[in-house]
Amino acid sequence: QVRLVESGGGLVQAGGSLGLSCLVSGRTFSTYHIGWFRQVPGKEREFVAAISASDSPVNNIEVTKGRFTVARDNSKNTAYLQMHRLAPEDTAVYYCKGGSTITAVTSATAFGSWGQGTQVTVSS
Repeated sequence: QVRLVESGGGLVQAGGSLGLSCLVSGRTFSTYHIGWFRQVPGKEREFVAAISASDSPVNNIEVTKGRFTVARDNSKNTAYLQMHRLAPEDTAVYYCKGGSTITAVTSATAFGSWGQGTQVTVSS
């Protein structure tokens, strides 16, 4: 059974940086695409960025605006989302999602496996 566990969330001041990790177990990580999403109360879950199994990044430019970097380390079964120049509007619960296709990890409604989420709060 595949399992994804996010870590690294927390409180940061506006303009600061934060790194999130997504540890995957239960399947071959090197063939697994990973996506990052975020959600605030009352709004739909929003695609942020993804990293393909072949290490190609996909970004939601409207969200990341060149501030976020997605990466993976197959030796650690872990994907990362590094966020810089954070703003209060980046406050959300951040989720990682695993899937066998790029569509699965860039669409919140496509079938895939989710982590439990980690809270990111950016203070002004």
